[in-house]
Amino acid sequence: MRFVIKGPNRLYGTIETSGAKNAVLPILAGTLLCDGQSIIEGVPQLKDVDVMCDVLSHLGAKTVRNGATLTIDTASLRLEEVSEELMRRMRASALVLGPLLARFGRARISQPGGCNIGSRPIDLHLKGLRALGAEIKERSGYITAEVGRLKGADIHLDIPSVGATENLMMAAVFAAGTTIIRNAAREPEIVDLQNFLNRAGARIRGAGTSTIKVDGVKSLRAPQGHRVIPDRIEAGTHIIAAALTGGEVVVKNVIPEHLEPLLAKLREAGVDIQVERDAVRVRREGVLKAVDIRTMPYPGFPTDLQAQMCALLAVARGTSVVTETVFDNRFKHVPELRRMGADIYAEGRAIIIRGVERLTGARVEAPDLRAGAALVLAGLAAENTTVVDNVAHIDRGYEKIEEKYRSLGAAIERLVS
Repeated sequence: MRFVIKGPNRLYGTIETSGAKNAVLPILAGTLLCDGQSIIEGVPQLKDVDVMCDVLSHLGAKTVRNGATLTIDTASLRLEEVSEELMRRMRASALVLGPLLARFGRARISQPGGCNIGSRPIDLHLKGLRALGAEIKERSGYITAEVGRLKGADIHLDIPSVGATENLMMAAVFAAGTTIIRNAAREPEIVDLQNFLNRAGARIRGAGTSTIKVDGVKSLRAPQGHRVIPDRIEAGTHIIAAALTGGEVVVKNVIPEHLEPLLAKLREAGVDIQVERDAVRVRREGVLKAVDIRTMPYPGFPTDLQAQMCALLAVARGTSVVTETVFDNRFKHVPELRRMGADIYAEGRAIIIRGVERLTGARVEAPDLRAGAALVLAGLAAENTTVVDNVAHIDRGYEKIEEKYRSLGAAIERLVS
C-alpha cells in the first residue's frame, strides 16, 4: 500500500485526535489481571491494537469491538506460549509477560519485535521480574519465567524505561507486600495504566513521578468504561502538519500539558499556538525559523516526534541541530527527506538540517512508524507529487490518517497494489 500526495497543501479546519496507542496497549495487557469483562472506550483502530487483541485471543480471552469500544472477557483465559509469529509483529506484546507471571506463576514468550529504531532490549523487564522472585531462562529466542508467588521488592531501573515500568507495575499488582519502582518512566500513558488498574482494585500510587509504589492485592475486578487518554504523539503530528503547511488547524481531544515541549519549540520557530482547555489552535503565516531540539524521556521533547520535526525544520530558515538521545537508530527518515530536496544529514547522535526554500515531491518509503508520518507531512508541504510506500508502518500508529488530512483539504489518496 502507498499514499499518493499532491502538494503543496495548506491545511484548514478541525481534526480530532484518537485514543493513545501507547496507553491502550499496556491497558489491554492489564486486562489479563482482571476477572470478568473489561470495557475500554476510546480505542483507536490500529494494526498494533489488532495484534494485541490477537495475543489476548491466543491466550483464551474474548475480544469484541463496537466502534471505539473494546470489551475483553478473560473468563476462559488459559496459559499458553506466546509464539514468535505473534511477538515479532509488535514489541509491546512483551507487556503480557508481567501479567501472565503474576496470574499464573508462569509465562513463556518469544523475544519481541517491532520497529527497528535501535537497541530496545527487555533486559530491564527481566531484571525487575527477577527482583520480584521470578526464575527466568532465555533459550533459543524464548523467555520462560516461573515463580510460586511474586514478592514485593525495591527495584531501581537503570534507565527510565516505559515498557519495563509498565510490565513491573502489572507484575507487582499480585505480589506479596509492597513493590517500589525507582527511576520509573513518567509518561502520561503510565498514569493511564495506573488509573485503569486502580479502578480494577489495584493499589498503585506515584505514576507520573520517578517513584511508583504498588501494594499487592489478591484479585482484580474488570473495570467498566475506562476511557483511554488522547494520543499526544498523534496530536503532535497534526500540530506539526499545520505548522509545516502554513495553514490554520484546531486539533481537538488533546491534553495540552502533554504537549508542552513541542508547543514551546514551535513557538520558538515562529508558529502561532493558542491553547484551549482540550484543544490546540495552530496557525503559521510567516517564515519558519530554525531551532535546536534534544529528545529526552518525558517530560522532555518526545523521540516519537523527532522525525516529524525534522520534516518541518527542513524548510525553516537557518540551521537546526536535532540530537537524538533515546534511540540509536532513529535516523532512517534522513535519506528519504534528502530525496525530497532536504539539506539534512546525520552525524553521530545528531541530525544537521539546513533549511531550504521548498521540498519537492519524490517516491519515498516509510522505514518505520514515525518516519513514515514525517514523510507524509513532508509530502503535504512539497511541490508536485509524493508517493510514500510501505504505509503499513504508518497504520500501526495513526487511525485513518489520510481521511483525517483529506478533511483538512489535503490531496492524499491510499492506493492498494
